[in-house]
Amino acid sequence: MNASDAGPPADPGDELPAVVPAVAPQLRALRRRAGLTLEAAARAAGLSPAHLSRLETGQRQPSLPMLLALARIYGTTVSELLGETVADRDAIVRAGDMEPTRAGGWTYFQAGAPGRGMQALRVRVPHGTQGDIVRVHPGEEWLYVLRGRLRLRLGDTAHLLGPGDSAHFDSLTPHRLAAEDHDGVELLFVHTLLQSPTATLCLGPLTGELP
Repeated sequence: MNASDAGPPADPGDELPAVVPAVAPQLRALRRRAGLTLEAAARAAGLSPAHLSRLETGQRQPSLPMLLALARIYGTTVSELLGETVADRDAIVRAGDMEPTRAGGWTYFQAGAPGRGMQALRVRVPHGTQGDIVRVHPGEEWLYVLRGRLRLRLGDTAHLLGPGDSAHFDSLTPHRLAAEDHDGVELLFVHTLLQSPTATLCLGPLTGELP
């Protein structure tokens, strides 16, 4: 067989075998469930809208890195993107099973089941940590102050929240969170976070104190 008979070169996006017909409708259904337009999802995944459209119509097969990126953006797993049955999740999270995770001085306790559209956390924010970081990302956030006082800035407006106060806002609104008191603040935090890498969630530190 000569070179002319070999056909076009393999496309790097065609790394998965065409034996996963469920992936195309799943990609579209999960994008819509996440409330993302084709353009927004493609931009977040580093793809062109036309490329993502071809994936959703089955004209192209996604590579594994593409599936990983889309699963992260849609708040799901690669297994669900492939149409595999998702095992039933335990609805109950026991206090003793909440393992702390620490990042940037904050302490996070998973207060909900992983892999769902909403993520629930209990968060401890020490005084003087991450107060200069502005966050902007797709999704919604709801927080409730359990203990201490929270300084929350939404856009150009600053709010002081005490125990029992809550806030519910669009995460595309630039926001900053900081503990007002030296004893820190503890929050119950629920979000529909559609992008997870920290670098994509922040505009970066700003100079000066939070007003």
